[in-house]
Amino acid sequence: MSSLTLALYQPDIPQNAGTMLRACACLGVEAVIIGPAGFPVTDSAFRRAGMDYLDFVTLQRHASFDAFQAWRAAQGASRRLVLLSTRADAAYTACNYQSGDILLVGRESAGVPDDVFSAADLAVRIPMQPQARSLNVAVAAAMVMGEALRQLRRVG
Repeated sequence: MSSLTLALYQPDIPQNAGTMLRACACLGVEAVIIGPAGFPVTDSAFRRAGMDYLDFVTLQRHASFDAFQAWRAAQGASRRLVLLSTRADAAYTACNYQSGDILLVGRESAGVPDDVFSAADLAVRIPMQPQARSLNVAVAAAMVMGEALRQLRRVG
């Protein structure tokens, strides 16, 4: 197990998913895709965005959020679920990340439903200008992974 995992909740844009998995490969972060996804992993746009880096990422796939939660529970108490959401109150830089954390990003088109939001151990947001609705999910994931890894490597 790496010190950090990125989970994609029902991703619907293959280019963004491929980009996030490429970032995971480069940063040494494990990845999880929680289905159903809006595309197959054989999708050419997904493969093109991930390039050959997809061969270097440790990837788990779960058919549903319930299946993911069962897997997470079997991993032990050290697997906190940290949701990235525009609905969160806490800034991502104010979070004290821990080894074993799972960073969860929602669907590009809709985020996560309320039950998934409630299942998170904590939720963080990226502060933005008032007129901005959201960042690209791959950009947001990279920013938060970078901060979490900075903290974990400082103490580890």
